[in-house]
Amino acid sequence: MRITILTTGSRGDVQPLIALGQGLKQAGYRVKIATHDTFQVMVQHHGLEFAAIAGDVQALMASEAGQQMLKSKNPIYLIQQYARMVKPLVIQAMMDSWAACQDSDAIIFTATAVWGYDIAEAFGIPCFFASLMPQTANPDFPYPSVSPDLQLGRVLNQWSYPLLMEAFGTVFRQPLNQFRRSQLQLPPIAFGTIYRRIERTSTPVLYGYSPIVVPKPQNWSDHHHVTGYWFLESTTDWQASQALLDFLTAGSPPVYIGFGSMGGGDATQTQMILDALKQTGQRGILLTGWGGIAQTNLPDDVLLLNSVPHSWLFPKMAAIVHHGGAGTTAAALRAGVPSVVVPFFGDQPFWGDRVMKLGTSPSPIPKAQLTTERLAAAMTTMVTNPVMQQQAKAVGATIRAENGVQQAISVIERDLATSKYRFAQCV
Repeated sequence: MRITILTTGSRGDVQPLIALGQGLKQAGYRVKIATHDTFQVMVQHHGLEFAAIAGDVQALMASEAGQQMLKSKNPIYLIQQYARMVKPLVIQAMMDSWAACQDSDAIIFTATAVWGYDIAEAFGIPCFFASLMPQTANPDFPYPSVSPDLQLGRVLNQWSYPLLMEAFGTVFRQPLNQFRRSQLQLPPIAFGTIYRRIERTSTPVLYGYSPIVVPKPQNWSDHHHVTGYWFLESTTDWQASQALLDFLTAGSPPVYIGFGSMGGGDATQTQMILDALKQTGQRGILLTGWGGIAQTNLPDDVLLLNSVPHSWLFPKMAAIVHHGGAGTTAAALRAGVPSVVVPFFGDQPFWGDRVMKLGTSPSPIPKAQLTTERLAAAMTTMVTNPVMQQQAKAVGATIRAENGVQQAISVIERDLATSKYRFAQCV
């Protein structure tokens, strides 16, 4: 059986889907990942077929428009800016996905590749909605891009999901209806139904995060599955550099600081990080992306890295400072090491709030409020608080005992074997 996974975004968005695809392949399925060209080597390195989808989200985020978007706390503005950036690419991305799915028996799609639902409808084949954050309405907490500081109450929490999901869906509605009519020979869909139809048809939903971090809300149905994280294990051919190995053995465990696809800041911000490390007496490992930084500018107790598997590095750290992307948050929790989130935008404040409430992290420090003093205080807490350290170890042990990929595969196999897929026309 052939399964195509449609996903777009940064590495943190794509890598867990590669892990899921790898698990499906090991279970006997033929798996193709359709995503951006930048991930072709990574996909094929893990033994999966690859198909290209137009766009490069990481490049968009690095653009002037992307950087302006990162500075906003308004979810509506974020949607508007995202729409402006991706609109020229959407039709081509849909056509690329259509080509990738020609030999598919089932499709797994994400929110930013929601046209996977439409392609499955045209072919009359099963489909699954996959997400790394909660996207189903519930009264317990608002949509993850809403500030956790807002106390909306249960009714508004519930309504925040269809309002923001369908607002995001307006990015795709016009090109999607054009795609449905001209390519799929399907009628157009009504306003405000792009994501709601997933619920109306009880399409299986796979959530790739741990129930210990976000328990399944009681109002969710049997077709919503919180499986646990989808971790991509380090490949056996990866080797740490001698410089990294020497640095790790030269002193106490360092503090990791990296902001993933968010990139870094200017030289002033870099100096802020270095000052916090010096103030707390901590050694540090910095991930590249920081503006105005080079190894020759760093003290001997700070090492600059281009990239390294989180699963290998994080357990060796004293503490972790990161942007709060879903994937990095998962890796930090799994490592059993205290971490603090410096959220930039989107769902990152949500994850920062979650790990704080779990007791594995100090309060998150929003990017705009990052100072040497606040970062130094968070570092001190992480490396000296035994209660937090023990809680991080306990949560890490629980997450390592989960097998999110296998849980997701069990759901997929059960639905493929028992379900009849009928696509309701949302007109």
